[in-house]
Amino acid sequence: MLSIVVPVYNEDKNILNLLEHIRNNIKQDKEILIVYDFDEDSTIPVVKNNLENFNNLGIKLIKNDFGRGVVNALKKGLACSEGEAVLVLMADLSDDLKVVGQMIKKLDEGYDIICGSRYMRGGRQIGGGKFKKSLSGLAGRSLRLLSRIPTNDVTNNFKMYRKSMLDKISIESKGGFEVAMEITVKAYKRGFKITEIPSVWLDRTEGSSNFKIWKWVPHYLKWYFYCLFARRI
Repeated sequence: MLSIVVPVYNEDKNILNLLEHIRNNIKQDKEILIVYDFDEDSTIPVVKNNLENFNNLGIKLIKNDFGRGVVNALKKGLACSEGEAVLVLMADLSDDLKVVGQMIKKLDEGYDIICGSRYMRGGRQIGGGKFKKSLSGLAGRSLRLLSRIPTNDVTNNFKMYRKSMLDKISIESKGGFEVAMEITVKAYKRGFKITEIPSVWLDRTEGSSNFKIWKWVPHYLKWYFYCLFARRI
């Protein structure tokens, strides 16, 4: 089974489109964990009122009790996942669901992390801030060159994980979306198999992004230097 973790924060304008995209593009047996921080989140009534329309998707509404914020929502979702494979998706339709089948094939081939990559040949980013794009692209490509980690896009949260691998990784992140980078570099240092496939990232068309670049840069730098200097286990 595939567990799909979706952290949300007032995504009422996007969530039904996401569920429809999942239904159309991901045919595997699955559960969808929609993780929210507070009961007043506008996503919740939209999901509850439409459960009958998506009754074959295994939708679960999960309240984040690890502490507010996207990093804790992601931790909660990963902890509650029951599938052999775990996929993290953003609710804003930014991720490339057409490549999920390829990710599952790579998992079947023995890889533990499959990274959706904007910065390898065939991948790209459409929209989004130029500075943010340049910064993440530089981080990904330079880290691959300097540390030989086998992905050009270590910061992207669009990744599939083997659940048994996740259970061996202790997550320390406290900032936000850097949790994907932490998991990936720790897995690399422990000898887990990592690969990437090209994917297309689309900027959101509804709502506002929760990405806080200046606040989170120090957290990304922590794992950047960890990847460069920590010993492999």
